[in-house]
Amino acid sequence: MSIADSAKRFGFNRVYDYLDKDPRANLPKIMELVDKITPGDMMKTQRAAFRRVLADPDNNWNKMIMSLWDDIDPFILKKAFQNFIINGSITGWEQQQKMRKEHGCNIPWAILLDPTSACNLHCTGCWAAEYGNRLNLSFDEIDSIIEQGKELGVYIYIYTGGEPLMRKKDLIALCNKHNDCAFLCFTNGTLIDQAFCEEVLRVGNFIPIVSVEGFEDATDFRRGEGVYKKVSDAMDIMRKNRLGFGISCCYTAKNVDVIGSEEYFDWMIEKGAKFCWFFSYMPVGAGADKSLITQPEQREHMYEVVRGFRTTKPLFTLDFFNDGEYVGGCIAGGRRYLHINANGDMDPCVFMHYSDTNIRDYSLLEGLKRPLFMAYHNNQPFNENMLRPCPVLDNPGRLTQIVEETDAHSTEILQPEDVHVYSDRCIEVAAEWAPRADRLWASKEHNPALLVK
Repeated sequence: MSIADSAKRFGFNRVYDYLDKDPRANLPKIMELVDKITPGDMMKTQRAAFRRVLADPDNNWNKMIMSLWDDIDPFILKKAFQNFIINGSITGWEQQQKMRKEHGCNIPWAILLDPTSACNLHCTGCWAAEYGNRLNLSFDEIDSIIEQGKELGVYIYIYTGGEPLMRKKDLIALCNKHNDCAFLCFTNGTLIDQAFCEEVLRVGNFIPIVSVEGFEDATDFRRGEGVYKKVSDAMDIMRKNRLGFGISCCYTAKNVDVIGSEEYFDWMIEKGAKFCWFFSYMPVGAGADKSLITQPEQREHMYEVVRGFRTTKPLFTLDFFNDGEYVGGCIAGGRRYLHINANGDMDPCVFMHYSDTNIRDYSLLEGLKRPLFMAYHNNQPFNENMLRPCPVLDNPGRLTQIVEETDAHSTEILQPEDVHVYSDRCIEVAAEWAPRADRLWASKEHNPALLVK
């Protein structure tokens, strides 16, 4: 870390201490300082939106922000500020931009890792259940990925799987070793207990993202009888311990009415979640259930629902398939994130299981400069309509072309899947979504500053 970065981080920590004394009074004052020291174009619209939120105490996002001090352990909240805001999104972003220019390739904001393919559940439509405990990244391999990532300015690491908490001991040890990073973890929630919460409280830089499919019937439909209760109990334990946590929702043709209901949004808030990440079901892997693909009218419903509740509910939400306008389309291939599976393969996306690079043979930076990731770099965005960002679900054939041109191979271990087969599952739904997406894109003003009112 440079002297300049050290001084900057010291200064921001002093700012946080000032903020923590009286967040309601001092946060607007701090935003004035942020505007003065932040480069003019860096997150300009987001900063403007944030200022509008802070000016209105009745705004739902204002209430959500202030609830952080009421509901989350002070040590965890300060760690999130240090690692997520300062390291990951200010000083880290500057380093990422520098490396992008120097190397002419994508440099991610976050890296997704599968510590293990093992999982204690066998959910319908999930590829992880096929692998069992066959694949694992060692502690040293994950440690090396993080060290390499920090050299590029990456301080945000997100665990997927498999069920990452099958490796709880190693993940907590990595939190301790890299206490300047923010670690998020997609988890089914069934392994979260009081002992685990106490470990998280000690390290401070681990944020669970609990996967829920809706209420009891919807969740247990894919995950198994009794899973909903275990997940609900886990959230109660985390809230009692004042842990910051979020929820991940995969909406499918079977559960979209539940996940898109006001009752469900209110339930997430009541359980103590501070954010929710929405995903549309992707038919990944041989034997994927095509009937679960969200239909175009259902996807449009989620588009309207999420945007509507953003103006009324104290919950931060992201829809990874309908929010392309805020990030310039597809964020995969290292543009904002990449995925490394439990076999060490660098995939461009957690839903695109094709690779030409294994982290055991190449460095992280070398992988970003190899043909597959450079093809992503050179082809993004895949559509000028940011409501059609995905090279499979929205633009079938684009991933097929990239895979063929770069000689990437399927990283499905048990049943390698031809990219044509995967892509072809989405042809019909993509064709039906296109006119809806084009109508929505043409009918509204699209500006990141409109993310909040």
